[in-house]
Amino acid sequence: MDLIAEKKINKIVVALNQRIGLFPLSTLLSCKLRGIQIVDFPDFYEKLTGKILIKDLRPSWLIFSSGFRHTSFYKLLKRMVDILFSVSGLLLASPIMLITAIVIKLDSRGPVFFKQERAGLYGKTFILFKFRSMCSGAEKDTGPVWAKENDMRITGVGRVIRNTRIDELPQLINVLMGDMSFVGPRPERPFFIKKLQQRIPYYTQRLTVKPGITGWAAVKFQYSSNIEGAVEKLQYDLYYIKNISLFLDLVIILKTIQVIITGKGSR
Repeated sequence: MDLIAEKKINKIVVALNQRIGLFPLSTLLSCKLRGIQIVDFPDFYEKLTGKILIKDLRPSWLIFSSGFRHTSFYKLLKRMVDILFSVSGLLLASPIMLITAIVIKLDSRGPVFFKQERAGLYGKTFILFKFRSMCSGAEKDTGPVWAKENDMRITGVGRVIRNTRIDELPQLINVLMGDMSFVGPRPERPFFIKKLQQRIPYYTQRLTVKPGITGWAAVKFQYSSNIEGAVEKLQYDLYYIKNISLFLDLVIILKTIQVIITGKGSR
């Protein structure tokens, strides 16, 4: 207590993984009664970084922490915004989409659109639409694999539409159909979800909201194609799910515009 008074400490962060027999109950209680703020480490880390640290995270923290409030009113309002924005987006982007379709057809053999099964809300699968940016049959010999930096399967036109995010525009159809939202965790393939669930704790929890065209992880973390990157993205996704709101959605949309302009995180 003398050290606390000497240093004029006004906040204490409790970072103990194992608390049985180690928790300084009487000292922390005295500090609390003297007006010193006592903060659990996951709360401190979340506010400091904008993500939830899943390593050694206690399930009880997720259960009793504030947040994770997905009210019926919010869901209805978000759906109305999604419909309005997807219809407006399709109308405004139609000239760009038409030109992109023509250029893709002239550039390489194969269909204009790329269709792939993804996992949506609560794991329900749907068909995701994108403009094709890779050679047709890119996974014919390899099976499902993540895209990599400087991936040789990407066509010349494909690299341009990936860097500018034009390849994502057909997902406005997915939003209009209700399979996706404008903002949410990026939809992953069921093949990878099964593998990641076995290796990453709490990975299933990212399926408790609709996937989005853009998301908190998408604007805060560059594209990654490995387990470490999947863990990092999950930590941002959990932060979004915990703090979900229309204001946070607006922040993400503005940051997405910044990402598109700067080209940060292109695949």
